[in-house]
Amino acid sequence: MMMRYKEEKDAKKETFRKYLDSSGVVDALTKVLVALYEQNDKPSSALEFIQQKLGGPSASEYEKLQAEVSDLQLKYNELLAAHQETCRELEELKNSQKTAPTEEDNDGVGPKESSEGPA
Repeated sequence: MMMRYKEEKDAKKETFRKYLDSSGVVDALTKVLVALYEQNDKPSSALEFIQQKLGGPSASEYEKLQAEVSDLQLKYNELLAAHQETCRELEELKNSQKTAPTEEDNDGVGPKESSEGPA
């Protein structure tokens, strides 16, 4: 029973290895590690070097992007609050127009009612 478990585990590992190889992950990592190996002056952060070589932002770029996201979130919140206030005011105007008499009603003559029916 133990042997069967080991075979299944090995089969899963081999399937995963083939997946990494066929999707280009192995080549990409190999190229990055070779580039790191060939650096005469090794970077202070090997992980940051690898992230940059794989197309990720540098730490300073990441911080800048985080600050931009934070600023945009604040602006969004302000615009959303302003939009909600404008919608509330519009709704109040609509409601006040429904309840306020119109100009036609203010001419001293009420709605024409006829008890005679159609002419």
